Amino acid sequence: MDLSAAQKDQYEALATGLTRRGIDLTAVRAQLKKQHIETPSWGYGNSGTRFGVFRQAGAARDVHERLQDAAEVHRLTGVCPSVALHIPWDKVADFAALTQEASALGVRIGAINPNLFQDPTYELGSFGHHDPAVRAKAMEHVLECVEVMRLTRSPVLSLWFADGTNYAGQADVVARKHWFEACLQQTHAALPDHSRMLVEYKFFEPAFYHTDIADWGMALSFARKAGPKAEVLVDLGHHAQGTNIEHIVAFLIDEGRLGGFHFNNRKYADDDLTIGSVNPYEVFLIYNEIVAAACRGVCPDIAYMIDQSHTIKSKVEAMIQSVLNIQAAYAKSLLVDRVALAEARSQADAVRAEEILKDAYDTDVRPLLASVRVELGAAADPLAAYRASGYFERIATARAGALEGAASWG
Repeated sequence: MDLSAAQKDQYEALATGLTRRGIDLTAVRAQLKKQHIETPSWGYGNSGTRFGVFRQAGAARDVHERLQDAAEVHRLTGVCPSVALHIPWDKVADFAALTQEASALGVRIGAINPNLFQDPTYELGSFGHHDPAVRAKAMEHVLECVEVMRLTRSPVLSLWFADGTNYAGQADVVARKHWFEACLQQTHAALPDHSRMLVEYKFFEPAFYHTDIADWGMALSFARKAGPKAEVLVDLGHHAQGTNIEHIVAFLIDEGRLGGFHFNNRKYADDDLTIGSVNPYEVFLIYNEIVAAACRGVCPDIAYMIDQSHTIKSKVEAMIQSVLNIQAAYAKSLLVDRVALAEARSQADAVRAEEILKDAYDTDVRPLLASVRVELGAAADPLAAYRASGYFERIATARAGALEGAASWG
């Protein structure tokens, strides 16, 4: 998968320009080669909205086909070596065998995601339910997922809860807080060695009066009380309009509790859109804070995970597009002139400081990323390579019909 003559010329022109700007291109390339983006198994299967599931040709019907699609994305992009699982959607009888299957495909098992929202038992909550029997059932499922972590050597337990209420007076919110604290502490105590748990938040939906973990501050509080292996997960779609997410990211990094991301994009709420499709500058600014922290010597272990369930775009193609947008945002953040930015800030020159960021953001990094992908053994242009590969046509034919016993959203 070599660069074309035109791509080589584009890269040389870009490299010359970056060198003149004082950018250490060797260091930038090294960072881009180390970038890892986890894709979600559920992003390859049929999905939909609260109104129904929309079935697509070629959509993965079980965890085995999801791993195949994830491996194809990794083959073409070179930066997606792990796949997040959702239990029970991806539950199998032999997780050790599934781990070997993933390895044979060139990927590994990533974060394990419990399902604490789909069972009718959780209509009024899981860890926050008033009935101890329901809380015990939820805990049993989470501990099942911890065991899956052991069997698959997963390093991350990713926790999102739909818990909340719809009406004032419906429940004792402080009692629910205490139940959550106790259950999260029990979860933390069960974690395997060298693993961690990420606590996600969402300010509404499906609970429209109060949500038990409604924002990053609550998630941070729960994480601190759970223990040192607990950190906060930031889902880009889980914020009110206009929220400054990069500020939250910078704050959590400084507190030592930024554990990971669920990458997606939103126009109104938790829209599950392709990352970078609505506000790519926001993604750049988020990465800018992460790179700035690294320049200060602070390099948190961040799990970069995509959380998208595409209904209009084809599954694999949309996932590739998401990965490319994330790569571009990261590459641009690495091109920020940190020395000049610090100088502009010291002089309170807001215009100059903003222009320095925009200089990096406006750089066309596609030639750089194409060159890096080729060195990784991936495709210079993953989308074009995917469309030319015939992969979609093959899976659309092979996956016609439903599989008996297949579990997923759809």
